[in-house]
Amino acid sequence: MKEIVIGKNEENKRLDSFLKSYLPNASSGFLYKMLRKKSITLNDKKADGKEKLSKGDSIKIFFSDETFDKFHGKQSSHSVEEGNFKALKALGPLEIIYEDSNILLVNKPAGVLSQKSKPSDISLNDWLIDYLVKKGDISTDELGTFKPSICNRLDRNTSGIVICAKSLLGARTMSELLKDRTVDKYYRTIVSGKIGKSSKLSGFLFKDEKKNKVFISQEDPHDTRYSYIETEFVPLEYSSKNNLTLLEVKLITGKPHQIRAHLADQKTPIIGDVKYGGKVIAGQNFQLLHCYRVRFPKEMSIEFSDIAGKEYIAECPEIFDKIFRRG
Repeated sequence: MKEIVIGKNEENKRLDSFLKSYLPNASSGFLYKMLRKKSITLNDKKADGKEKLSKGDSIKIFFSDETFDKFHGKQSSHSVEEGNFKALKALGPLEIIYEDSNILLVNKPAGVLSQKSKPSDISLNDWLIDYLVKKGDISTDELGTFKPSICNRLDRNTSGIVICAKSLLGARTMSELLKDRTVDKYYRTIVSGKIGKSSKLSGFLFKDEKKNKVFISQEDPHDTRYSYIETEFVPLEYSSKNNLTLLEVKLITGKPHQIRAHLADQKTPIIGDVKYGGKVIAGQNFQLLHCYRVRFPKEMSIEFSDIAGKEYIAECPEIFDKIFRRG
């Protein structure tokens, strides 16, 4: 017999939906049959599957170990594929900027994927799950029905703040805020040339998946492959000696490579961003782009009152100062 006690990430789910995710190799017909035969019970009573689950509810599954393993599937103790634990360990402890029971803000270093692109990859998502399992915030059993995940992606070589969801409530709330654009995200970068005043740029962006490169049109091409974009730029400092501008960028829409392509389109490409015409300085051969701060809206639910209206900062890597003030 296997007993599952419902936690905060499973409450309000229907029992049948929970069972389908917990026993992914079992058919719906089989699960309903087991409910009718009381081989699966809810709080020691017969259930039909339509019940809404509450925190603390007890689900008991009266299967043999062999049958349970067959329908539950092989569960890894971590999200990482076997053989990749050394790579995850090499990533080391990441800088946690803020953490509560629902979310976590982490300072992602350049060179780390936000999410896997292939099974052998090690990503920030892997680090997050490994961290939370070892910390005891989530059990390996709970990973069968809910997996913590990142909420906003950064390119592999873009560093800075990534919002991570530890709970289902955190995932839903952050997803809504990001979709509604009520979380303000500010990036810092260094570009070639002088940007003398603040500006708000708009345009239309198309991503060529084969080339993994985006293209911007100033005019509406009336093509469904293009997405409307908006970006705000504020110059912080100009180095006449090096003809470089330290820039803060507010991402209004969030499309792939948006900041990089928009700056290149203005003839002020990001240092190191060779894909979009940027110069290599001091060995910097990828985009010098950093998600520097995020600001949450003032109006948030009681569960997120600790972060409502607050701003969180991840200081720029040392290479920023090295490049901007080089002699």
